[in-house]
Amino acid sequence: MEVYHGSNMKVAVPQILQGRYTKDFGEGFYCTILRRQAERWAGRFDTPMLNSYEYTLREGLQVLEFEEMTDAWLDFVVACRSGQPHDYDIVVGAMADDQIYNYVADFIRGAITREQFWVLAQFKYPTHQMAFCTEAALKCLTFKYAKDL
Repeated sequence: MEVYHGSNMKVAVPQILQGRYTKDFGEGFYCTILRRQAERWAGRFDTPMLNSYEYTLREGLQVLEFEEMTDAWLDFVVACRSGQPHDYDIVVGAMADDQIYNYVADFIRGAITREQFWVLAQFKYPTHQMAFCTEAALKCLTFKYAKDL
C-alpha cells in the first residue's frame, strides 16, 4: 500500500521526532493514504514536498485501528493530546484537523459535552492518518520518492 507524508523536505529515512506539541495519536511519524491530505500538510511550508512510501505491515506489531470516529477514538485522542503515552506501534484512524481539535479542546475543558462534540464534529471531507510510533513500526515503510509541490 502506498502512503504519503507531507513535509518541507525529502524524508528518505523517517524518524520519530520529539515535539513540543501533542498530536492525535501521540509522538510518531505521520502518514496518510490520502495524497491530497498529505499535499495539504506539506502546504504549510514555504518549500512543500510530498514523500511517498510503500507500507508493508510486519508481524508482531501492536496496531490500533479506528475504522470511524467513535467514543473510543475521541477518548484516545484526548489521552494522547493530554500527553499520555500508549504502547501501540502503529495507530490508524481519522484525524482531528484544526477545527475538530478546537472541539476536542472544548471537550477536554468541559465547555461542551460528549454529545455536543459529536454534533459539531462532522467532517466536510474524509481524513486519514497513520502514526508510526516505534522504531519497529518505521521498518514497515520503504521510501519510494519525494516530489516538490
